[in-house]
Amino acid sequence: MSARISYRTALDAARALSDAGWTTADHMAESAWEDRVRVLNRAGYARFDERTATMLGDTANRVFADYGGDLRKLRAKAGENPDAARARLKAFKGIGGVGADIFLREVQAVWPEHFPFFDRKARKAARRLGLPDTPEALVDMVGRDRFPCLIAALVRADLDGLGVDDLLAPAREARP
Repeated sequence: MSARISYRTALDAARALSDAGWTTADHMAESAWEDRVRVLNRAGYARFDERTATMLGDTANRVFADYGGDLRKLRAKAGENPDAARARLKAFKGIGGVGADIFLREVQAVWPEHFPFFDRKARKAARRLGLPDTPEALVDMVGRDRFPCLIAALVRADLDGLGVDDLLAPAREARP
């Protein structure tokens, strides 16, 4: 999701990898490079398919080597310290600051030491949509449990160029 490719193409590729059954580090490590290339290429990842297929295999193998195939062990080895977790994530080839932000943004719902994670991308989206640009103000608006979903939705709305009315339309339509 952090590659220099449209996020829609990245989503399509992620879905295709999942549909192929490669949803865990062990399944990814067991997959053949050629099969990963084929699936990524079909999902529109043509310019990046070979490099990404290599990176996915290398990363899966590293998750096994360093964490026994379980990223919860990354959390434990980081001492539940957000800075240490970020550094460990960035040690994976192909994961930089943006990739680490994406992971931490999503994992804050289950790894509370990362709450409230509010990266530059989410802050930019909140500002564009006329919402508060501090995590505290957003938590006050939606509550702790919904904050991670709001942050993810803000980023996705920004990537799609959606406005507040676009985001609220489904909720308004659902009202009797």
